[in-house]
Amino acid sequence: MSTVANPASASSQPTGFRRFWRALRQLFHEVVGAIFAVLALAWLNVALRSWTRDVAYWLIAAAIVVALVFLFFSASSFRRARRL
Repeated sequence: MSTVANPASASSQPTGFRRFWRALRQLFHEVVGAIFAVLALAWLNVALRSWTRDVAYWLIAAAIVVALVFLFFSASSFRRARRL
């Protein structure tokens, strides 16, 4: 068995600063996705509390719409981190 790496596969691997920068970008997207997921849960909590306290329906709908937007941003951020 040869321990020499294939030059074609070795050149496609990022090294040094590029590898660090890719890991940093991936971590950033994952953290932002987690923050958006927490914010979406908070807005869903607001919508649920509003529903039980007999608030206007348009306020409940607004809270749900904001939560859905945050969920979309969370999913897209995690997807972008996965793609890197």
